[in-house]
Amino acid sequence: MIINKDRNQSAAITLQDVWKAKKRISQLLSRTPLYYSPVLSEQTNNHIYLKYEHLHESGAFKLRGAINSLLSLTTEQKSKGVATFSTGNHGLALALTAKKLGIPATICVSNRVPEAKLNRIRSLGASLEIYGKSQDEAESRCYQLQEEQQLTVIPPFDHLDVIAGQGTIGLELLEDLPTIDCVIGGLSGGGLMSGIGLVMKETNPSINVYGVSMEKGAVMHASLTAGHPVNLPEHHTLADSLLGGLGENNQYTFPLIKKYLDYSALIPESSIAKGMAYLYKHHHIVVEGAAAIGVGAILDDHLTFENKNIVVIISGCNVSLADHAQAIQPYLTTL
Repeated sequence: MIINKDRNQSAAITLQDVWKAKKRISQLLSRTPLYYSPVLSEQTNNHIYLKYEHLHESGAFKLRGAINSLLSLTTEQKSKGVATFSTGNHGLALALTAKKLGIPATICVSNRVPEAKLNRIRSLGASLEIYGKSQDEAESRCYQLQEEQQLTVIPPFDHLDVIAGQGTIGLELLEDLPTIDCVIGGLSGGGLMSGIGLVMKETNPSINVYGVSMEKGAVMHASLTAGHPVNLPEHHTLADSLLGGLGENNQYTFPLIKKYLDYSALIPESSIAKGMAYLYKHHHIVVEGAAAIGVGAILDDHLTFENKNIVVIISGCNVSLADHAQAIQPYLTTL
């Protein structure tokens, strides 16, 4: 689906905000490597690079936005504590950063969040609230706790400090690959691709920004089609990190995605599993479905390019080994 963009929309966040975030988070976060994939490049007649965001201490790119948000709080806000709602990776990142900074943290999740992510959150000492069957229901519980305990809520995506933090990925990409033609990343609430899209389009409008989602429960894709945020039921998917709604009062990510995203595609579960298997077999990395969805999309020609410099965001590795093994088994001998 090609996105009809409104380039004249006033900016709630600027490129300067992302540069400020880069400087702020550098005290707690190391840049991630950009790896060239010879096998995928030769197979597709492109130059394909993989941005290894799964190498963060939290196991996902979400650490960038969490660090930027918590370092931006006032002393009073830090003392009272923070809360968030999450499909897992943002909760992990916030819990990890809060522990380092000595900030009390409460993480609200639905009962769809995999046990592997829950166990890591528990190990970091955060309070864990498991509530409802969707991220939207966990969000309701989070704001209830905010009222009861005067906590500061750090949403997983619709927050300017979170968006700026995720946008630092884009700055690193331009530093490492100034000739980039297109960047591909998982599309859910939009924090990742709005931040990266801002950096790319404000630097060079000809750089393409593509978002990929699973076929069922792709709320941002459906919202772009409708022209306004919509609600969808959540379904089981290998790309569980891409589940969740946009929020009833989405202020930032939906308009930013409309402004900066060029193309949105839905990818079947078989392609996601194939991407996981391909990255395991050829790059020897274990990543979650949301991290492999871009590679799967390229392998099965859901996205096609010719002789372009392409970057795929490998967003996270928070998946149980048992689930990973089951997903990749049918494809290991054929890739």
